[in-house]
Amino acid sequence: MRKDVLSWDQYFMGMAHLSAMRSKDPNTRVGACIVNPQKRVVGLGYNGFPYGCEDDEFPWERDGEFLDTKYPYVVHAELNAILNSIQDLHGCTLYVSLFPCNECAKAIIQAGITCVVYESDKYDGTEGNIASKRMFHDAGVKLIQLPYDMEVETRINNR
Repeated sequence: MRKDVLSWDQYFMGMAHLSAMRSKDPNTRVGACIVNPQKRVVGLGYNGFPYGCEDDEFPWERDGEFLDTKYPYVVHAELNAILNSIQDLHGCTLYVSLFPCNECAKAIIQAGITCVVYESDKYDGTEGNIASKRMFHDAGVKLIQLPYDMEVETRINNR
């Protein structure tokens, strides 16, 4: 029997990483993959601007006046995956390379996703992160942190 076969978690997180490579964000590239209980991909997303908003016309800055930064414009990978989904998401699992923010947590819960598998939790302890975890806990969403693959993250962010 072959020993080099990817686990389901590695496979779907790999798809999230592949999706992240579509992001044009020069600082943080995040990808998400939604999988139904039958292990079929039903949604993919990455962080970027809404459909029709040109990447060269909106700012990618992280600092400065609010409207001169990316924050009011970028759609996070998780929300993009939900919006791009092809079926009802109740009972699905979301694979995402970065732990969801509180705004995405609301959408994940409302969509009926019951499990979030993530790698990086670099914002652990921040107010937004605490709010996400509180909502996930109260809504009964299972959280699973996979070992973080720094090598993969470096490849994604250095493209």
